[in-house]
Amino acid sequence: MTGVDVTGVDVTGTDVAAAYEHCERVTRARARNFSYGIRLLPPPKRRALCAVYAFARRVDDVGDGRLAPQDKLRRLAEARADLAGLGARPGAGGGDPVLVALADAAGRYPLPLGAFAELVDGVEADVRGAAYATFDELLHYCRCVAGSIGRLSLAIFGATDPVRAPRHADALGVALQLTNILRDLSEDAAAGRVYLPAEDRARFGWDGAVLPANPDDLVRYEAARARAWFEDGMALLPLLDRRSAACVAAMAGIYGRILRRIDRQPRVVLERRVSLPAWEKALVAARSLAGLGA
Repeated sequence: MTGVDVTGVDVTGTDVAAAYEHCERVTRARARNFSYGIRLLPPPKRRALCAVYAFARRVDDVGDGRLAPQDKLRRLAEARADLAGLGARPGAGGGDPVLVALADAAGRYPLPLGAFAELVDGVEADVRGAAYATFDELLHYCRCVAGSIGRLSLAIFGATDPVRAPRHADALGVALQLTNILRDLSEDAAAGRVYLPAEDRARFGWDGAVLPANPDDLVRYEAARARAWFEDGMALLPLLDRRSAACVAAMAGIYGRILRRIDRQPRVVLERRVSLPAWEKALVAARSLAGLGA
């Protein structure tokens, strides 16, 4: 998984500083929402979180790519092996810029690298076409693919209450993932993926993978569920330092606005992915840094 980055530059054999620069390029190019929060962090935390994002993006890209399922599973197994050989050894990574940066970050912050294995678990479930009968089953998936990143991020942020903070970080990850599921409902259905629990779909008359003509009640029901997880997750903010809290507030604020738009116009998810213009994301980030909320 080494070679050329998203900017077309050969990045094999790079040193630690260049490795972090590579991860920051990946983040700027691919993290259309998260980058607005990440850029509010002081440089050491920003670089470390970009390393976390770049590895997570790599894993996600395997799941979303065009390889055959068996090839995707092989690549995901390689990602697991990369993590197993990494540890908290600054300078490790064998010339792979993402691994070099991640190893250095793990030497500076208490990153629970095992959380990445949960992310791989979730992407493997996607590759195998997992479906979810109940919300509890979907919740496990959300905690794998998003709660895990929340816990990794928290290790970089630090918190005044190490007991309460992980629970709130996990809840915020779940809220973001539930928002993603609603935002991408049409796109996922076209690809044959249905994440909403079967019990919920049956309750609102959605039978099978074909999207209903009127999804309003189902979408609003799931949006209300996501808001409850946001409420729990936002209790994390007072436990963080100012810049880390601004980062989290910006990320949550952008997704919160997306969720509100979906709630106001549920049928829009049948037509397109809901997103915010760049100026609005920048406004949310600025207000978060000023402590004004989204």
